[in-house]
Amino acid sequence: MSVLGAVLAGCAGVHAHPDKAATPADTTAMTVVAEAALKRGDCRAASEGYAKAAASGDVQLARRATQVAMACEHLPAAWQAATRWRALAPKDREADALYAAVALKLYRTADARAAIHDFWSEEQQQNSTPASPVAPPAAAPGIAGKGLQPRAAERTAKSMTELTALLLEESDAPAVLTAMSGALEQTSTADTADTLVLLGELALAAYDGKRAEGYAQRALQHEPKDAAALRVLARSYVMQGDVSQALATARQAKADDGPRGGFELAEVLASLDRSEEAHQELERMRAGGAPQAEVDRRLALLAFNSGDMKEARQRFSELLSSGEGNDAAQLYLADISARDGDADAAIAAYRRLYDSSVALSARSRAAALLLDKHSRAEALALLDDYAADHPEDELDLTLAKARLLADHGEADTGLALLSAELERHPQHPSVEYDRAVILEQAGHVHESVEALEHMLIERPEDPTLLNALGYTLADHTLELAHAEALIRRALTVMPDNPAALDSLGWVRFRQGDARGATVILARAYALGHDAEIASHWGEALWVSGDQSQARAVWAAALAREPDSKPLKATLQRFLPDAH
Repeated sequence: MSVLGAVLAGCAGVHAHPDKAATPADTTAMTVVAEAALKRGDCRAASEGYAKAAASGDVQLARRATQVAMACEHLPAAWQAATRWRALAPKDREADALYAAVALKLYRTADARAAIHDFWSEEQQQNSTPASPVAPPAAAPGIAGKGLQPRAAERTAKSMTELTALLLEESDAPAVLTAMSGALEQTSTADTADTLVLLGELALAAYDGKRAEGYAQRALQHEPKDAAALRVLARSYVMQGDVSQALATARQAKADDGPRGGFELAEVLASLDRSEEAHQELERMRAGGAPQAEVDRRLALLAFNSGDMKEARQRFSELLSSGEGNDAAQLYLADISARDGDADAAIAAYRRLYDSSVALSARSRAAALLLDKHSRAEALALLDDYAADHPEDELDLTLAKARLLADHGEADTGLALLSAELERHPQHPSVEYDRAVILEQAGHVHESVEALEHMLIERPEDPTLLNALGYTLADHTLELAHAEALIRRALTVMPDNPAALDSLGWVRFRQGDARGATVILARAYALGHDAEIASHWGEALWVSGDQSQARAVWAAALAREPDSKPLKATLQRFLPDAH
């Protein structure tokens, strides 16, 4: 089974070297010991044992070692094994894909870029055929004349989409975009509508609207009515705040692509906070013969995201009654009960999903409610029991547990869990990052800053780390000029990221520029609709003298996220009698 199609959590670390060459007998013995460790659940020993055996083993052993280390999220072993595999199989696309995933986790962008380039070249070589004197009539613009038949082009596009999905599972979108664009933009055969749309979608995920716009425009030069390119273009205008262009592009997509374009127009309207117009567009689509279940599903999501829990409950319930609902619909209904303050009903609803496709989300949310009710043992058992049955999710579950404990006043216990997790998953960036965040929650601000600074030594241009450090400094009124510089560096990589824009607005507020902060925070909230951003925006409005607008901002955000702790804390400071 290809790892591209598997659910593996991949990581990276440092390159380890074998002390000396091993004999075939040594390699076999090490493999046996490693497999025994894996069977008894000792993931670290298994990863290290397999990586050591692979250092002198064959291609299949290196492949197995890479898969084990990635599934176990053991960073150094994953990098050692992936490097060995690619050296033994330089034309193996699967080896290239896994190597790129590990390299990105290591923040070795140049190595990832090289592997992606090789993956593309090998894909092209496999799918290429001698060019015909006359290009096939069905060939897509940008493909014809370059040696690829239409079906081959489709296979290439599918493979690149799978590769991108794998990389996004292992790293942040800005890093994936940097590596992917660097690998493909220098390759003439990659200048196709499909590839440009893929890069445009990555740019959207990386919160770079201008760059996404550029890719979409280039794709449309190949295919003027390409629905996917129009979708990227419309979303890029939304991200940049260009309402008229966003709507015009979405309407063009609707005219060119019927029902799918109509759904896109509704999505754009919803993204622009024009919920009533989005609702009307969906109802028009229903009247025009669009699939009723899809319309109903989108109307339910629209109601939920706009804070209308009564309508959302009704619509999700109707979906389930009609047989068109799924686990996600049930999860939304449980969330609605939680938002309505009915913890018992929410927990009961989550319980029905404990072994479903959304089990991890259901268990984590139920655990949070149980912690609120001081049922600590039951809450933690929900996560521990699932981890026992699903060892592949052990890391994610431990991170969730640490965050839950920190959110409920047990930051030191959460930190202890993360320290133990670093023993099992050495040098894992997610564990190190969460540790820095929880240190700040626990009041250890300087230790948190030191941890983030240490991570930045290895990842100096990581926009998430730059933003996290800048925000932490700003929130505690420390080194404000340095904080702003860090945040602006993050914004050069992800200029439309709502969290980074929130950080910039907040540091401006801390510097005493409340009115200037409101403009930045308003844009951040328009992009993200996050309650913590709303709390900052409202505070800046209040201090700048616009208290009525501040109240309106807080009220709208509270309707969307009534349990937001940052928002509630802000309301308690400014409107203590409102509850």
